[in-house]
Amino acid sequence: MKVGLSLVVLLEIVGYALLAFWLLLVFRVVIEWIRAFSRDWRPTGLTVVILEGIMSITDPPVKLLRRLIPPIAIGAVRLDLSILVLLLVAFIGMQLALGAAANAALS
Repeated sequence: MKVGLSLVVLLEIVGYALLAFWLLLVFRVVIEWIRAFSRDWRPTGLTVVILEGIMSITDPPVKLLRRLIPPIAIGAVRLDLSILVLLLVAFIGMQLALGAAANAALS
């Protein structure tokens, strides 16, 4: 059975959009680590614009998951698993979409 080219293109767009979102989440984790370890770091210029873009794109799903998944208290430290769960979901979704696109293109 032939699958339409539009389905393959749609699955690839979804897969690459999830890849871009996954990369933005990785950048967000790096930004949060820099903020945690260097409290006096104050970005300026174009860096502020880029960081604001990353944070505004990734904030809504992260905040939603932070409400659903409470941080785990380990002694005096609280471990936030929301970004880890979001990274995992985005990665699995990306793999599923790109794999389905490859299979659909071959059939």
